[in-house]
Amino acid sequence: MSQAKENDTVKVHYTGKLKDGQVFDSSLEREPLEVTIGQGMLIPGFEKAIIGMEPNEKKTVEISKSEAYGEVHKELFHEVKKEQLPPDIKPELGMRLSSRSNDGQEHSFTITEVREDSIIVDGNHPLAGKDLIFELELVEIA
Repeated sequence: MSQAKENDTVKVHYTGKLKDGQVFDSSLEREPLEVTIGQGMLIPGFEKAIIGMEPNEKKTVEISKSEAYGEVHKELFHEVKKEQLPPDIKPELGMRLSSRSNDGQEHSFTITEVREDSIIVDGNHPLAGKDLIFELELVEIA
């Protein structure tokens, strides 16, 4: 039977969990994820886990933060004056915001603190600094 390798297009069902068991994403209620291995579209640890799997094979892998979304970078925390926010936004802890830079790139932020006149936003990926657990099933190699 064939095994998944670099440059193969594969379909994978997955459930991603934190170490405490909290599920942060799953494909089980939708179509499997279709991706070409080695294109850099997935976190490195996820791609490495798929390589060598055979169709219908299932496994659970733990992916360290260094092979996932990396460390939390303090320089991605910023203070924003409330007056800079659109008037219809009532900032709340955990709220996700996005902004577009001058070059047109969109950036996502999470509100980590709400102060009287300002908020603190975190530009790190929400899963940065976390080790992840994935339950994988290789559905097919296309």
